[in-house]
Amino acid sequence: MKNAFYTLKNSVLLVVMAVIAFSCSNDSDSDATPSDFQLSETELQTILETDDISGVADTVLAEVFVGNNTTSKGNDCYEAAYSDTGFTVVFNNCVLNGTDNVNGTLTVVYEVDNESAAFTATYSGFFVGDIEINGTRSFGFDANMDQSSYSFVVNSNMEITLADESKITENGTKVFGFSFGQSLEDTSFTLSGNWSITVGDNSYSVEVNETLEGNLSCEYLTSGSMDINKNGLEVTVDFGDGTCDDIATIIYPNGATEDVSIKD
Repeated sequence: MKNAFYTLKNSVLLVVMAVIAFSCSNDSDSDATPSDFQLSETELQTILETDDISGVADTVLAEVFVGNNTTSKGNDCYEAAYSDTGFTVVFNNCVLNGTDNVNGTLTVVYEVDNESAAFTATYSGFFVGDIEINGTRSFGFDANMDQSSYSFVVNSNMEITLADESKITENGTKVFGFSFGQSLEDTSFTLSGNWSITVGDNSYSVEVNETLEGNLSCEYLTSGSMDINKNGLEVTVDFGDGTCDDIATIIYPNGATEDVSIKD
Protein backbone atom coordinates (compact mmCIF):
# COMPACT_ATOMS: atom_id res chain seq x y z
CA MET A 1 0.00 0.00 0.00
CA LYS A 2 2.90 2.37 0.64
CA ASN A 3 4.07 2.19 -2.99
CA ALA A 4 0.49 2.71 -4.14
CA PHE A 5 0.23 5.80 -1.95
CA TYR A 6 3.27 7.37 -3.57
CA THR A 7 1.90 6.56 -7.03
CA LEU A 8 -1.29 8.42 -6.17
CA LYS A 9 0.60 11.28 -4.53
CA ASN A 10 2.61 11.94 -7.69
CA SER A 11 -0.54 11.70 -9.77
CA VAL A 12 -2.30 14.37 -7.71
CA LEU A 13 0.53 16.78 -8.48
CA LEU A 14 -0.02 16.12 -12.18
CA VAL A 15 -3.70 16.95 -11.77
CA VAL A 16 -2.80 20.33 -10.29
CA MET A 17 -0.42 20.96 -13.20
CA ALA A 18 -3.25 20.19 -15.60
CA VAL A 19 -5.59 22.60 -13.87
CA ILE A 20 -2.99 25.37 -14.03
CA ALA A 21 -2.22 24.63 -17.66
CA PHE A 22 -5.87 24.85 -18.70
CA SER A 23 -6.81 27.95 -16.68
CA CYS A 24 -7.95 30.70 -19.04
CA SER A 25 -9.84 33.96 -18.61
CA ASN A 26 -10.87 36.97 -20.67
CA ASP A 27 -12.92 40.16 -20.48
CA SER A 28 -16.28 40.46 -22.18
CA ASP A 29 -16.76 42.67 -25.21
CA SER A 30 -20.13 44.16 -26.13
CA ASP A 31 -22.04 42.52 -29.00
CA ALA A 32 -25.28 43.49 -30.68
CA THR A 33 -26.25 39.87 -31.39
CA PRO A 34 -29.05 38.64 -29.09
CA SER A 35 -27.53 36.50 -26.36
CA ASP A 36 -29.89 33.59 -27.07
CA PHE A 37 -28.33 33.20 -30.52
CA GLN A 38 -24.66 33.52 -29.69
CA LEU A 39 -21.92 32.15 -27.50
CA SER A 40 -20.20 35.16 -25.97
CA GLU A 41 -16.60 35.60 -24.88
CA THR A 42 -17.80 35.64 -21.28
CA GLU A 43 -19.58 32.31 -21.70
CA LEU A 44 -16.54 30.71 -23.33
CA GLN A 45 -14.49 32.10 -20.45
CA THR A 46 -16.83 30.43 -17.95
CA ILE A 47 -16.56 27.08 -19.71
CA LEU A 48 -12.77 27.28 -19.71
CA GLU A 49 -12.55 28.61 -16.15
CA THR A 50 -14.64 25.96 -14.40
CA ASP A 51 -11.54 23.82 -13.93
CA ASP A 52 -9.73 26.88 -12.62
CA ILE A 53 -12.34 27.29 -9.87
CA SER A 54 -12.60 23.63 -8.90
CA GLY A 55 -8.83 23.39 -9.30
CA VAL A 56 -8.43 25.53 -6.19
CA ALA A 57 -9.85 22.57 -4.28
CA ASP A 58 -7.45 20.24 -6.12
CA THR A 59 -4.55 22.39 -4.93
CA VAL A 60 -5.70 21.88 -1.33
CA LEU A 61 -6.06 18.16 -2.02
CA ALA A 62 -2.47 17.95 -3.28
CA GLU A 63 -1.19 19.86 -0.26
CA VAL A 64 -2.76 17.37 2.15
CA PHE A 65 -1.89 14.34 0.02
CA VAL A 66 1.78 15.22 -0.08
CA GLY A 67 1.88 16.28 3.56
CA ASN A 68 1.63 12.97 5.37
CA ASN A 69 0.15 9.48 5.29
CA THR A 70 0.33 8.62 8.96
CA THR A 71 -2.65 7.51 11.04
CA SER A 72 -3.52 11.04 12.12
CA LYS A 73 -2.17 14.52 11.74
CA GLY A 74 -3.14 17.91 13.02
CA ASN A 75 -1.89 21.45 12.97
CA ASP A 76 -3.27 24.86 13.84
CA CYS A 77 -5.92 24.80 11.13
CA TYR A 78 -6.86 21.23 10.22
CA GLU A 79 -7.26 17.72 11.57
CA ALA A 80 -6.64 14.72 9.34
CA ALA A 81 -7.22 11.01 9.90
CA TYR A 82 -5.55 8.53 7.51
CA SER A 83 -6.25 4.86 6.89
CA ASP A 84 -5.35 2.20 4.32
CA THR A 85 -8.34 3.22 2.22
CA GLY A 86 -8.05 7.01 2.32
CA PHE A 87 -8.31 9.97 4.66
CA THR A 88 -10.66 12.64 5.98
CA VAL A 89 -9.59 16.21 6.66
CA VAL A 90 -11.58 18.89 8.49
CA PHE A 91 -10.30 22.41 7.81
CA ASN A 92 -10.71 25.41 10.09
CA ASN A 93 -9.64 28.62 8.38
CA CYS A 94 -6.47 27.22 6.79
CA VAL A 95 -4.14 28.94 4.35
CA LEU A 96 -2.37 26.26 2.31
CA ASN A 97 0.24 27.01 -0.35
CA GLY A 98 -1.03 30.56 -0.82
CA THR A 99 -4.74 29.71 -1.09
CA ASP A 100 -7.53 31.78 0.38
CA ASN A 101 -8.83 30.59 3.74
CA VAL A 102 -9.99 26.97 3.57
CA ASN A 103 -12.88 25.56 5.62
CA GLY A 104 -14.99 22.41 5.47
CA THR A 105 -14.52 18.69 5.00
CA LEU A 106 -12.56 16.74 2.40
CA THR A 107 -12.81 12.95 2.22
CA VAL A 108 -10.62 10.85 -0.08
CA VAL A 109 -11.10 7.16 -0.81
CA TYR A 110 -8.53 5.47 -3.01
CA GLU A 111 -8.24 2.17 -4.78
CA VAL A 112 -5.08 0.64 -6.20
CA ASP A 113 -4.48 -2.64 -7.99
CA ASN A 114 -1.73 -4.00 -10.21
CA GLU A 115 -2.99 -2.22 -13.31
CA SER A 116 -4.41 1.11 -12.20
CA ALA A 117 -4.64 3.69 -9.45
CA ALA A 118 -7.71 5.76 -8.68
CA PHE A 119 -9.30 7.85 -5.94
CA THR A 120 -12.42 9.87 -5.29
CA ALA A 121 -12.40 13.20 -3.47
CA THR A 122 -15.65 14.33 -1.84
CA TYR A 123 -16.06 17.98 -0.83
CA SER A 124 -18.71 18.78 1.78
CA GLY A 125 -19.43 22.35 2.87
CA PHE A 126 -15.95 23.06 1.51
CA PHE A 127 -14.94 26.72 1.22
CA VAL A 128 -11.91 28.31 -0.40
CA GLY A 129 -12.34 31.96 0.43
CA ASP A 130 -15.92 32.87 -0.54
CA ILE A 131 -16.31 29.96 -2.98
CA GLU A 132 -18.21 26.90 -1.70
CA ILE A 133 -17.66 23.50 -3.33
CA ASN A 134 -19.82 20.42 -2.83
CA GLY A 135 -19.66 17.13 -4.70
CA THR A 136 -17.11 14.67 -5.98
CA ARG A 137 -14.16 14.45 -8.36
CA SER A 138 -12.79 11.02 -9.22
CA PHE A 139 -9.30 10.61 -10.66
CA GLY A 140 -8.07 7.53 -12.51
CA PHE A 141 -4.50 6.80 -13.62
CA ASP A 142 -2.55 4.21 -15.53
CA ALA A 143 -0.15 2.56 -13.05
CA ASN A 144 2.24 1.62 -15.87
CA MET A 145 2.78 5.11 -17.22
CA ASP A 146 5.65 5.87 -19.54
CA GLN A 147 8.18 8.13 -17.84
CA SER A 148 7.86 10.84 -20.49
CA SER A 149 4.08 10.96 -20.81
CA TYR A 150 1.06 10.65 -18.53
CA SER A 151 -2.68 10.55 -18.93
CA PHE A 152 -5.51 10.52 -16.42
CA VAL A 153 -9.28 10.69 -16.36
CA VAL A 154 -11.26 13.09 -14.17
CA ASN A 155 -14.96 12.51 -13.53
CA SER A 156 -16.74 15.46 -11.90
CA ASN A 157 -20.11 15.85 -10.23
CA MET A 158 -19.80 19.20 -8.47
CA GLU A 159 -21.73 22.30 -7.50
CA ILE A 160 -19.83 25.56 -6.99
CA THR A 161 -21.44 28.51 -5.22
CA LEU A 162 -19.74 31.86 -5.81
CA ALA A 163 -19.61 34.82 -3.44
CA ASP A 164 -22.69 36.41 -5.06
CA GLU A 165 -24.67 33.16 -4.43
CA SER A 166 -24.69 32.28 -8.14
CA LYS A 167 -24.12 28.60 -8.84
CA ILE A 168 -22.11 26.62 -11.36
CA THR A 169 -22.50 22.87 -11.77
CA GLU A 170 -20.23 20.53 -13.68
CA ASN A 171 -20.84 16.90 -14.60
CA GLY A 172 -18.89 14.68 -16.95
CA THR A 173 -15.52 13.32 -17.95
CA LYS A 174 -12.26 14.96 -18.98
CA VAL A 175 -9.12 13.17 -20.12
CA PHE A 176 -5.88 15.07 -19.48
CA GLY A 177 -2.52 14.20 -20.97
CA PHE A 178 1.06 15.43 -20.59
CA SER A 179 4.07 14.74 -22.75
CA PHE A 180 7.39 15.99 -21.37
CA GLY A 181 10.09 17.17 -23.76
CA GLN A 182 13.49 18.80 -23.58
CA SER A 183 12.08 22.34 -23.51
CA LEU A 184 8.89 24.21 -22.67
CA GLU A 185 7.95 24.19 -26.35
CA ASP A 186 8.33 20.41 -26.45
CA THR A 187 6.31 19.84 -23.26
CA SER A 188 2.68 19.57 -24.32
CA PHE A 189 -0.67 18.98 -22.66
CA THR A 190 -3.97 17.75 -24.06
CA LEU A 191 -7.64 17.69 -23.09
CA SER A 192 -10.49 15.59 -24.44
CA GLY A 193 -13.82 14.35 -23.12
CA ASN A 194 -17.49 15.25 -22.69
CA TRP A 195 -19.00 17.31 -19.89
CA SER A 196 -21.87 19.66 -19.09
CA ILE A 197 -21.99 22.94 -17.18
CA THR A 198 -24.90 24.98 -15.89
CA VAL A 199 -24.58 28.65 -15.00
CA GLY A 200 -27.77 30.26 -13.78
CA ASP A 201 -30.47 29.59 -16.39
CA ASN A 202 -28.00 28.56 -19.08
CA SER A 203 -26.74 25.05 -19.74
CA TYR A 204 -23.75 24.08 -21.88
CA SER A 205 -22.88 20.62 -23.17
CA VAL A 206 -19.28 20.29 -24.32
CA GLU A 207 -17.84 17.59 -26.57
CA VAL A 208 -14.20 17.74 -27.66
CA ASN A 209 -14.16 16.52 -31.26
CA GLU A 210 -10.50 17.28 -31.95
CA THR A 211 -8.22 16.99 -28.92
CA LEU A 212 -7.34 20.37 -27.42
CA GLU A 213 -3.61 20.93 -27.21
CA GLY A 214 -1.11 23.44 -25.85
CA ASN A 215 2.45 23.65 -24.62
CA LEU A 216 4.15 25.18 -21.60
CA SER A 217 5.75 27.97 -23.64
CA CYS A 218 2.31 29.44 -24.44
CA GLU A 219 -0.38 30.50 -21.97
CA TYR A 220 -3.22 29.65 -24.39
CA LEU A 221 -4.64 26.54 -25.96
CA THR A 222 -3.15 26.45 -29.45
CA SER A 223 -5.09 23.81 -31.40
CA GLY A 224 -8.11 21.52 -31.36
CA SER A 225 -11.86 22.13 -31.35
CA MET A 226 -14.93 21.42 -29.30
CA ASP A 227 -18.66 21.45 -29.93
CA ILE A 228 -20.80 23.39 -27.47
CA ASN A 229 -24.57 23.15 -27.19
CA LYS A 230 -25.92 26.20 -25.38
CA ASN A 231 -29.63 25.82 -24.62
CA GLY A 232 -30.08 24.11 -28.02
CA LEU A 233 -27.72 26.39 -29.99
CA GLU A 234 -24.90 24.25 -31.38
CA VAL A 235 -21.57 25.89 -32.20
CA THR A 236 -18.00 24.77 -32.76
CA VAL A 237 -15.04 26.51 -31.10
CA ASP A 238 -11.74 26.20 -32.99
CA PHE A 239 -8.58 27.02 -31.02
CA GLY A 240 -6.27 27.28 -34.02
CA ASP A 241 -3.55 25.51 -35.96
CA GLY A 242 -0.84 25.42 -33.29
CA THR A 243 0.12 29.10 -33.38
CA CYS A 244 0.47 30.72 -29.96
CA ASP A 245 -2.21 33.43 -29.83
CA ASP A 246 -5.20 34.39 -27.71
CA ILE A 247 -7.80 33.89 -30.45
CA ALA A 248 -10.48 31.21 -30.72
CA THR A 249 -13.00 31.07 -33.57
CA ILE A 250 -16.68 30.37 -32.92
CA ILE A 251 -18.42 28.73 -35.89
CA TYR A 252 -22.23 29.01 -36.00
CA PRO A 253 -24.66 26.56 -37.66
CA ASN A 254 -25.16 28.87 -40.66
CA GLY A 255 -21.40 28.99 -41.31
CA ALA A 256 -20.89 32.45 -39.80
CA THR A 257 -17.70 32.82 -37.75
CA GLU A 258 -16.63 35.08 -34.91
CA ASP A 259 -13.11 35.50 -33.53
CA VAL A 260 -13.02 35.99 -29.77
CA SER A 261 -10.17 36.62 -27.37
CA ILE A 262 -9.39 34.27 -24.50
CA LYS A 263 -6.79 36.67 -23.14
CA ASP A 264 -6.74 37.59 -19.44
